[in-house]
Amino acid sequence: MRLLTVPNWSFGRDRMLLHRCSETLDASTCALHFCESDVDHNRTVTALSGDALDVLQMLSELAELILHTIDLNRHMGVHPRIGGLDVCPFVVLDGEMAGAIELVRGYADAFAKQWEVPVYLYEKSEQGRHEADLPSLRKGGFGGLSGKTLRPDFGPAQAHPLLGVTVMGVRDWLVALNVDLRTDDLKLAKELAKSIRGLRSDGDERFLGVRALGFPLTSRNLTQVSLNLTLPDLTLIDPVVEWIIAQAQKSGVAIEGTELIGVVRSKDAEHASRLVIRPEQVVV
Repeated sequence: MRLLTVPNWSFGRDRMLLHRCSETLDASTCALHFCESDVDHNRTVTALSGDALDVLQMLSELAELILHTIDLNRHMGVHPRIGGLDVCPFVVLDGEMAGAIELVRGYADAFAKQWEVPVYLYEKSEQGRHEADLPSLRKGGFGGLSGKTLRPDFGPAQAHPLLGVTVMGVRDWLVALNVDLRTDDLKLAKELAKSIRGLRSDGDERFLGVRALGFPLTSRNLTQVSLNLTLPDLTLIDPVVEWIIAQAQKSGVAIEGTELIGVVRSKDAEHASRLVIRPEQVVV
């Protein structure tokens, strides 16, 4: 069985740690697709694929490298988060879905025991104990976990005091990307994200499954519309990006640039002329 995993870690300002992660991944038998940090989000996204057991072994090595350094009580960043290993999705590249779900369940159980962190299964792995989508599980953030009795799938009933909780599971493909606006006024980014969410709710086919948030990028005097396209078989990348560009231009704001976060399928890349995509980011 071949798996892709895209773990999101709550650190983004430690360049030496990022370098050590890159070195560890480069030495792995897994294929490295992405390993980048963002100062304003204070977040690092990694993406790797390969034989399922090799992928899980490398994930454990990254956790050993990273999680000892994280204290969410001291964490400052614009991106929503509830855990040191905030979210860890898996995508099946080759093999049976049922087998992958069972394998990831076993890994989630072991991770929860090793790190004493509550683990919530989500998307295809979720079993009816709680919400299955990431935005619902993240609601309230790390601060909202304090003093709460939790009902995770694995691990303790209280959040870890430093590492919070982790969301983990098998999911379908999604595309994560950002559109950076050449303005430090956050109002426009938030308005565009809200409009996208509204159009999605109204059933506009251009925005089916599109999640959007507006963020400040203070270190660069920019703002950002951050997007997850959760139904890439139905929703093409270029029309979404071009809509944001057009709306921003109407407000007299230029686009600083766009970026693909993590990976993309080759058939999605065919409709992503507005994104700079490195060869290693194309998985299948």
